[in-house]
Amino acid sequence: MTVTHILFDFFGTLVDYDDGHLPAPVRSVAAASRVSGAPMSAVQFSARWAAAWAAWEERCAPEHREFSMLDVAGSFLPGAAPSDVAAFVATYIDEWNAGVRYLPGIGPLLRSLAGHYRLAVVSNTHEPDLVPGHLAAMGVADLVDTVVTSVEVGVRKPHPAIYRAALDRLGIGPGEALFVGDNPVADYEGPTAAGMRAYLIDPAARHPVPADRRIDSVFDLQGLAAHSCARPSCRPA
Repeated sequence: MTVTHILFDFFGTLVDYDDGHLPAPVRSVAAASRVSGAPMSAVQFSARWAAAWAAWEERCAPEHREFSMLDVAGSFLPGAAPSDVAAFVATYIDEWNAGVRYLPGIGPLLRSLAGHYRLAVVSNTHEPDLVPGHLAAMGVADLVDTVVTSVEVGVRKPHPAIYRAALDRLGIGPGEALFVGDNPVADYEGPTAAGMRAYLIDPAARHPVPADRRIDSVFDLQGLAAHSCARPSCRPA
């Protein structure tokens, strides 16, 4: 079956980022102190935030369920008004976004691929508008048919439902999709089990995947642009 669509992971694939919690949550500490009405230090903030996060991870991880930033912030700031919790989340995400770095040349790469394939993003994320916002800031939102996020679907990769949701939204079967990402479980084992061809970004060859399914970076896909797919539906209208 002809591949007509490329599905991308986002963080670690289309952008570099600082994984984990904020290393220096200056504005977030101030926002949390205002909402809670009790000053807290960065150390206190980080410890309390990590504990709230860990509790949600423990609750959701066994079944790959997803939780939102609002869920964590609500536990972190018990009794706070929903509007104050949402305002804190906005501050935290804005500060965290400073650690997201756009890959030089990613726009031209995606535009080249979009000349031959339909593109989509399937991302584990705790905030529904985070990935669409970055795609818009990168100037590539118009190239992406759909963005499927774990927080919207309710489960995270590698749960089969998130891949199924992406394929259903695109109106294609698994044999028509190629999946690219940097996590061996979420972006290789999961899509492969769902029937898609998957490529793992693994430049150090740390994971046991076939050599022909391992790439050094997303830019190794440049060669695909030279092979136009056969179906007219894979070309932009």
